[in-house]
Amino acid sequence: MEQLSDRQNQILTLARENGRVDVEDLSKMFNVSPQTIRKDLNELCDKQLLQRIHGGAIVGSGIENVSYEARHLLASASKKYIGKYAAELISDNSSLLINIGTTTEQVAHSLRNHRGLLVITNNINAVDIMKNFIGIELIIAGGQVRRSDGGIVGVAAVDFINQFKVDYAVIGVSAIDEDGSLLDYDFREVRVAQAIIKNARQVILVADAMKFERNAPIRIGHISQINTLVTDDTLPGKLHNICSENSVKVVIAKP
Repeated sequence: MEQLSDRQNQILTLARENGRVDVEDLSKMFNVSPQTIRKDLNELCDKQLLQRIHGGAIVGSGIENVSYEARHLLASASKKYIGKYAAELISDNSSLLINIGTTTEQVAHSLRNHRGLLVITNNINAVDIMKNFIGIELIIAGGQVRRSDGGIVGVAAVDFINQFKVDYAVIGVSAIDEDGSLLDYDFREVRVAQAIIKNARQVILVADAMKFERNAPIRIGHISQINTLVTDDTLPGKLHNICSENSVKVVIAKP
């Protein structure tokens, strides 16, 4: 592999520390033109060290997810608003499945004042967030713990979730393709997400706009299986049409 320049190495370090880098910020930092930075980013993406998004790049490729720590930093303010809006869709005295993800964890934070909730999850971090919420009874799935992000995955988790039929599911995904495909990286988590969708009366997908620019190799399902999409920006045209045709309600979560 061709050796990286000093600037490219520094860009890669910044991306790994922060989860993403922006063309304009890098242009100012290194005192070079945006075109030069775009060339650097394209070369790093060609080597599958970064993945291009609008205005910059993120760590990860089409086959490997960004680290859990870095995902926390990506669109963090937007995820908080998405979590707040999604939580408002969930009624008191109801049952809920929540899957793995930094955005679904923001929904968990926003459930603090709900009452009479039964929450089933395969997300250890969500349990840690909600364990002291007075109005919530928590049930955690059994199965293999994924060290990278505290997710519980595998056949045992799927079998556990298949015991329930809940009022709501809140799910996150790694990417949403323009044809409406919902995508992820780990087939073990995909099977859990599929079980969660199947066993909920209302499915709420929480996804920031960056998910429209990413890709991942494993198909969870299709956006037509979702009742409500909570995001932070308008949808790309083709995806907007698919949601309209399939009566998927789109909620734009902004301050």
